[in-house]
Amino acid sequence: MTTFVEVDHVDRVFDLPNGSKYIALKNIELKIKQGEFVSLIGHSGCGKSTLLNIIAGLDQASIGGVTLEGREVREPSPDRMVVFQNYSLLPWLTVRENIALAVDEVYKDQPKGERRGIVEEHIDMVGLRLAANKRPSELSGGMKQRVAIARALATRPKLLLLDEPFGALDALTRGSLQQQLMKICNEHNVTCVMVTHDVDEALLLSDRIVMLTNGPEAHIGQILEVPIPRPRQRLEVVNHPSYYNLRNEMIYFLNQQKQAKKRQAAQTQAPVIISRNGLEKVNLDIGFLPLTDAAPLIVAQEKGFFAQYGLEQITLSRETSWKDIAKGVGTGRLDAAQMVAGMPLALTLGAGGKKSIPIVNALNLSRNANAITFSKRLYNQGVRTLADLKTAINASPDQILTLGIVHPTSMQNLILRYWLAAGGIDPDTDVSLTVIPPTEMVSQLKAGNIDGYCAGEPWNYRAVHEDVGFIAATALEIWSGQPKKVLGVREEWAQKYPETYLALVKALLEACKYCDDFRNREEIVELICRPEYLNTNPAYIRPGFTDPYDRGDGTAPQELARYNQFYLNQTNYPNRTELLWMVTQLARWGLVSFPKNWVEVIDRVCRTDIFGAAARDLGILDIGQDDPIHLFDGKVFNPSEPLEYLNSLEIKRRIRVEEVFI
Repeated sequence: MTTFVEVDHVDRVFDLPNGSKYIALKNIELKIKQGEFVSLIGHSGCGKSTLLNIIAGLDQASIGGVTLEGREVREPSPDRMVVFQNYSLLPWLTVRENIALAVDEVYKDQPKGERRGIVEEHIDMVGLRLAANKRPSELSGGMKQRVAIARALATRPKLLLLDEPFGALDALTRGSLQQQLMKICNEHNVTCVMVTHDVDEALLLSDRIVMLTNGPEAHIGQILEVPIPRPRQRLEVVNHPSYYNLRNEMIYFLNQQKQAKKRQAAQTQAPVIISRNGLEKVNLDIGFLPLTDAAPLIVAQEKGFFAQYGLEQITLSRETSWKDIAKGVGTGRLDAAQMVAGMPLALTLGAGGKKSIPIVNALNLSRNANAITFSKRLYNQGVRTLADLKTAINASPDQILTLGIVHPTSMQNLILRYWLAAGGIDPDTDVSLTVIPPTEMVSQLKAGNIDGYCAGEPWNYRAVHEDVGFIAATALEIWSGQPKKVLGVREEWAQKYPETYLALVKALLEACKYCDDFRNREEIVELICRPEYLNTNPAYIRPGFTDPYDRGDGTAPQELARYNQFYLNQTNYPNRTELLWMVTQLARWGLVSFPKNWVEVIDRVCRTDIFGAAARDLGILDIGQDDPIHLFDGKVFNPSEPLEYLNSLEIKRRIRVEEVFI
């Protein structure tokens, strides 16, 4: 079924009297099918009614927009009718006259008899025949709301919008009207969007329930599918096997948002000390590993972007392993660091039974530039592809291949495991995975201690250059656009130095933009190869960075313009969907329990608000695509159903689901 209504990456920003701005909604994306009933739920102030008004055309999105049947919604129209909580009836008109007012306006070109027929049909539809000649003052609250619903439906709208339509009614009247609304929607295939605070009402009426996080910058935290067949009766809904699980999930989400609001209020009350340049701290130690994608940090230092944003003294600390990076940030030795993409999540979740260290990410530094490299010995045995590798493993069941990974929580580990499992190879039983710092990968391969590895550049091409390995697959082939490195800082550091953190993100955004201007690439090669940084031969850096990429498998070198990606195609946006996919993979392989409170975890780690503030200050797009993820095997990751996705994967460890206390 095609999309009927599309809410396309909508932001709503309000100007405040003091000159600042309030971002009510952020990056709202929703597609609604014809005949679908969708409820919006969340705490007061989360922007539910604001979103409904934008869909109705009563308000305009600041960024993005809404389409109905492919046509942009710019203003109110009879094809979108709104039923408000306060009825909005004209007190001097009867029930019949209130309904006729709308019908006569919309169908003014129709014969009078036909218009009268529409009015009478809808009076009967809502069961108000005996009250047709009564005025609002003579009606109960439930009857007034029925008039409002009849008036809206009588114009035969394409979309019915309901803003807490039953909130002011007693329980008996509310139940009766809900039943009538269900019957009308089913019989006439009406598409509805409803704002409600009532979890039971949402479950009774909805096909999907869209749960919004707290404002400001409210976004869609979770979408629940309601798998209860129609037509529905209240008792059948309550007795459905899924009912209480769905209800508990909604209440759990709302409770998590309530706790997040309390935590945010406590943080806001903490005093902020501002020093010179408007920043709380101007001397920072930032950790990095000698990899090509450390380029933004090096460029920010060497081209003066750090200094431009008031960061007076930056010490770039070259570390020897990702373990040292994690320890350095965790203990406070480092203020911030280049991290593998999954590390902020893993540290926050306390992976490996360790104490939780909340780490936040407001900036992706790079994408792609990972590859899977195998030894020339495997090449000489005929291994070229994943299927060839499976054949080689089956042919020698007693000989276990050893493959290197740079860190358990790295994208390299998650991607390698995913790639192997997609080919029917269990990464924990059919091969042996071992953690090796990226700088040691080539020497370990040359010594025969490992048979291959997944790492970042320049350590893949270096194996090709030294004729000890070949590239079996690149990031572009497995998941093009995959996050690779991020900027990680402790949550308490971000709270203590908010202006410094914002300046750091802005400086690195400028550096990332500089890195993706190909006119600068030769200069960048010279900068990053210096002894204090990568200390390497530029010949190892250029393939895939400035020059065609040689895979070492006998094929012609390839032009890979997007292999090293630092800024283009929304590289820097910290994407919640991508983080949630990483959570599923960490849980898939038993590295963490899948957090029952995953919405809270993702929101704490993924600081789109800080990224947005930095991007807006720089005049660049402050939102990104939270679209489904497509990997090479054709599986699509739907962020609304992470556990269902996890359970659909054939090769996995036992999935543990637990609430994570951070």
